[in-house]
Amino acid sequence: MRKFDISTNWSERPLTVAAVLLFCETFSYASMTRGQTVTIESSMKLARTKLSRTIASVLISLTMSAVACSKQEPASFSSAEMKPAATALANPAPAATPPVADSSVPKPNINGNHVMQYVKEVVAIGSRPVGSAGHAKVEQYILSKLKGVDVEQDKFTAQTPVGKFQMNNIVAKFPGRKDGIIVVAGHYDTPHPLPKSYVGANDGGSSTALLLALADQFRDKERDGYSVWLVWTDGEEAFVKWTATDSLYGTKHLAQQWQQDGTARKIKAFILVDMIGDADLDIQKETNSTPWLSDLVYQAATNLGYQSHFYQIQTSIGDDHMPMLKVGIPAVDIIDLDYGYNNVFWHTPQDTVDKLSPQSLAISGNVVLETIRLLDAR
Repeated sequence: MRKFDISTNWSERPLTVAAVLLFCETFSYASMTRGQTVTIESSMKLARTKLSRTIASVLISLTMSAVACSKQEPASFSSAEMKPAATALANPAPAATPPVADSSVPKPNINGNHVMQYVKEVVAIGSRPVGSAGHAKVEQYILSKLKGVDVEQDKFTAQTPVGKFQMNNIVAKFPGRKDGIIVVAGHYDTPHPLPKSYVGANDGGSSTALLLALADQFRDKERDGYSVWLVWTDGEEAFVKWTATDSLYGTKHLAQQWQQDGTARKIKAFILVDMIGDADLDIQKETNSTPWLSDLVYQAATNLGYQSHFYQIQTSIGDDHMPMLKVGIPAVDIIDLDYGYNNVFWHTPQDTVDKLSPQSLAISGNVVLETIRLLDAR
């Protein structure tokens, strides 16, 4: 959802390497071409052999030093146009060693093609800004897929820069035996100012679809762990321009409500999924997220062998997890900010299904399920 530039700071390469290479070149006194032979005295062979070994040893040492130095300098983002970073953090949980993968427990296996089918159905509705016919249709679409599930509709009126709008956070509840709640959330609206040709396949579509696939996983099953609430958040996008007041309408309302009625104290973790379908999946480490929960997500990815898709770069983002952090709920943002070269597909009509992949949707969903398993085991 956010435009950004990737910048990497590189240390100067030691000039000694170049010097040694030049030294090697100086001692290269003969060359061979097809049909030529060169005669070398035995003593010269011995001297050159010793010199070559010495030079090779020096080169290896310098190369290892350069590699070690470069690994200590992680890449970083410099934001160009993005939702503003925030600094509020939930109080971290007591330090604990995350449970490792249990070979006796079946690994989660979400069908990426199934998730992709949901994306296609959502995108077929068209643009879905709050107050539009498309928005009303996607609301009904989500509810139609949740028949037989305990669903709560959190309807409210929000004041925006362009007037008052009715909004609706949709909450599907799957009870567990442990005392506590794990929330998995993602927004289903699209930006108000964008043209009708914008369909938001990744930004809004992928999160809506993944939550529906997760609902299929939990439906009609008894959970031994915490209760899981799936939340389709409304009004995440700005109506005019992203500001502290023109954004995150749905989660601001939920956070306030949960703080007042005591629900916030029962929530063990708030897991946000956003833009998780990019075919070139690269989930950034969002630095506002609760550290121990962010680490747990990476542990989940590692358990499943997906760590190469996670946390290669870190950045700070204002997203739907921020209102939860402000009321003390541990929260993490699972998001891929790099959507096309230099984020070129973000908030453009090019945010279409062909830019996504079933594999990326499956990876994201499986990591969420594994994170839930790790939370249940804490």
